Amino acid sequence: MAPTEADKEPQGKGKDKSVKEDEVEEAAAQERFSPEEEATLLAESNANKTEANALFSSSKYEQAITKYDDAVAACPNYLDYELAVLRSNISACHLKLEQWKDAVSSASAALDALDRVDKEAALEQDRRDREKAADEDVEDEIVSSGAAAAAPAPPPEDDPEETARRARADDVLRIRAKALMRRARARSEQGGWQNLAGAEEDYKTLSLMKNLAPADRRIVQAQLRALPPRTKAAQEAETAEMWGKLKDLGNGILKPFGLSTDNFQMVKDEKTGGYSMNFNQGQ
Repeated sequence: MAPTEADKEPQGKGKDKSVKEDEVEEAAAQERFSPEEEATLLAESNANKTEANALFSSSKYEQAITKYDDAVAACPNYLDYELAVLRSNISACHLKLEQWKDAVSSASAALDALDRVDKEAALEQDRRDREKAADEDVEDEIVSSGAAAAAPAPPPEDDPEETARRARADDVLRIRAKALMRRARARSEQGGWQNLAGAEEDYKTLSLMKNLAPADRRIVQAQLRALPPRTKAAQEAETAEMWGKLKDLGNGILKPFGLSTDNFQMVKDEKTGGYSMNFNQGQ
């Protein structure tokens, strides 16, 4: 999937929760640049990203990765959404180069950044909800029932901040879908039990997302049919290989005693699913 768009911008006890929020806000305040410095760095990062997008469109994927890396280096490290976009685009480059491991790593970094965006948004939403509840309590106290009945309530005004938050949430979902598609494909191509199982999990997550394009949804459905037998076959092959290595190791240890692993037999208990070991002296 090509990074074609320019991608838009940035329970526990109540006391413990408040302390954690204060720590997050304090850490963020310590690390942030001034608005002027941030704007300068972001402009530099976006300029590098624009060059990288052009290189990607020209199929110059190695050069595009270099420029995306420059964009990452220039971007303030607390702008997690912008960094997620860049990491996802880097993953797309690695996919084109069939560098599956690097594609997985970059897509995972993008998803980690989006998780931080979601966490910050949840904290902010909780703060706004508490402020709104406090404001409503005050209004209930100062508005009499007679005054409240005197005229109908005015229609709620559009909140520009809420509109912006919804737009950002949509952007996060869009980039999350791209990063998951890229990581799932890279894991599937890389192969092996762990990677194939991870690809299955990614495709299952994608199957629950409402914002997938029809073509992507068809890919997801096809992979969810194709992957389970591949995953099972890889599991069986790797398990057999592991037992073979353990057997060789055991034979090396037992040989001085005139024994081998053939003297020991694992017997499965069909009732409990557990195993017991039998020793056969004559083998």
